[in-house]
Amino acid sequence: MLNGYTGKILHVDLTNRQLEIEQPDESFYRHYVGGSLMGLYYLWKNTPQGADPFSPENTLTFAISAPTGLPISGQSRCTVTCKSPKSGGVSDSQAGGFWPAELKYAGFDAIVITGASETPVYLWIHNGEAELRDASHLWGKPTLDVDAALKEELGDKKTEIAQIGVSGEKLANFAAIMNMSNRAWGRTGVGAVMGSKKLKAIAVRGTQRPNPADKAGITAVNRKGAKAFPGSDMEGFGRYGTPEVVMGNNGAGGLPTYNWNAGYFAEAEAISGERLYDELLRGAEEGKQDKLGRDTCYACIVRCKRVVEAEYQNHKLDPEYGGPEYETISTFGSYCGIDDLHAVTYANQLCNEYGVDTISCGATLAWAMECFENGVLTLEDTDGIELRFGDAEAMIAMLEKTLNREGFGDILANGSAKAADILGKGHEYLITIKGQEMPAHMPQVKRSLALIYAVNPFGADHQSSEHDTMYNPRNYNGNEEWPGYKVFLNQIGLDKPQPNKVLNAEKVEFALTTEYTYSAMDTISVCQFVYGPGWQLYGPQDMVDVFNAATGWGWTVDDMQEVGKRRLNLMRAFNAREGLTRDQDTLPKKTFTHALEGGRSDGIKLDEAEFQNGLDMYYEQAGWDVATGTPTRTSLEEAGLAWVADDMGL
Repeated sequence: MLNGYTGKILHVDLTNRQLEIEQPDESFYRHYVGGSLMGLYYLWKNTPQGADPFSPENTLTFAISAPTGLPISGQSRCTVTCKSPKSGGVSDSQAGGFWPAELKYAGFDAIVITGASETPVYLWIHNGEAELRDASHLWGKPTLDVDAALKEELGDKKTEIAQIGVSGEKLANFAAIMNMSNRAWGRTGVGAVMGSKKLKAIAVRGTQRPNPADKAGITAVNRKGAKAFPGSDMEGFGRYGTPEVVMGNNGAGGLPTYNWNAGYFAEAEAISGERLYDELLRGAEEGKQDKLGRDTCYACIVRCKRVVEAEYQNHKLDPEYGGPEYETISTFGSYCGIDDLHAVTYANQLCNEYGVDTISCGATLAWAMECFENGVLTLEDTDGIELRFGDAEAMIAMLEKTLNREGFGDILANGSAKAADILGKGHEYLITIKGQEMPAHMPQVKRSLALIYAVNPFGADHQSSEHDTMYNPRNYNGNEEWPGYKVFLNQIGLDKPQPNKVLNAEKVEFALTTEYTYSAMDTISVCQFVYGPGWQLYGPQDMVDVFNAATGWGWTVDDMQEVGKRRLNLMRAFNAREGLTRDQDTLPKKTFTHALEGGRSDGIKLDEAEFQNGLDMYYEQAGWDVATGTPTRTSLEEAGLAWVADDMGL
């Protein structure tokens, strides 16, 4: 008996309108587990080398894992994989909400989508059955309208819907896939790939509850978390959400400002998590924001999702579109020099309505602003919009053009890197890696992030490893009451903390080891804000305990780390197959040449020699070829991927 899983994977051929159900044996699940790793397996097997990301040959996979749908915090996560239109390499994105749990209840562990439809369709999955239906009447509609229309059409308000917005239909390079109209599979252009297949939505509904091996084990970990939550760091995180870190990062000189010219924003308090909580969350006027202004994912105690209710220049800020996360506040706020929280929140709403990644979209506008400030772009380029730092109205006007692919916005919808290529200018102001805009945590003040941003297979990502601050001696040793700072890291063999601005062998080991942990989390499909090796509610051993309670497999933390290693090696091998090597593991030139201005990071820039030396150490520790950054046959065999080495001719 296969505990925790449904044992069924749905294969959808959109070209031929064929649906088939695969039932892999237990050995497959033990090796590929779920989430990202399972998706990567099908991506490699089904997508030919060199396939265009927008071609029918690209494989789009949604995958969950054994804990998904269980009554415990942080389990309702799903990973989408495909070949990325931003980098030409692997694409990988996670989202939460209720859709992942509902997919499990609907009877499937994964959906593998190939081909492309000639006309818009949606996929309807319910209690082990699936069918394709016409979606022509949904094409061109905002996400909230599609959500409402499908729930009415299917006759069940509890149906959960993953969908693309208008920007995905128009193949915006940073288009997202949305669920609940406010949770996003945001990074790497997955929404554009779904749009290229003319797949508007996937609706799921079911009543088939998971069958864990050890229900008492799930209850025990759940009770542990409920006991630890009050008074912990996580309780404050739930209250203020990810925007809680705005002021901390700003104080440390690590809040990207004016397109990364500074790490300090003088007006940061105006866009802080505390300001958002006090003024914009639903129920704030009555002091009821803890009850009304905070949403959650299925069965999660943390409740970190923002829900706003206000106005911006006669535009309603609709609570159904949620509220901005830290990254969104940064990219549309400090990146663009804007201190109007209502404008930033309206930008977030527009992005959710049209379905785009707020990080890449906001960062692309910040890049365009710096180009305009320096005369690289003119009013003739920008359709007469004075695209200057600090101008909220100009930002919103250009955002609307970008979302609709109108005028200059049609160029910006390609993302900043491709926009610079199209225009033939502005490359010196780019803050991108592998075509993906950098998120709002600065490697100038967190040196292991410099390494992880560069080597991460799908471009700069702040949720692919633990941050340096968790391994800083002050934090590591200074909070014995909260185990995340020390006990959790010790569980994965890390016990030699280092200062934030150091990139030595121990810091490289910290980066790679926690990268394996985060890689495992994206495979086991749990939330990195609930489980992890640093500040989270549950540590690595708790994650293994939950997984074992679901499956009955008796894994150890070392087994979990090996799964993370397998996933990372398969990602790097896919990139190598598609022509990405060490040459793409780099950072924007600006981070090496431009000294930050103001705040605690004033005058700081990265040292390229230190960075290259860190790269060498990273590849050596990973067991990869130092010259190319590519996994060797030995490293692939050790990761249980000998067949990949055979495919690559190693």
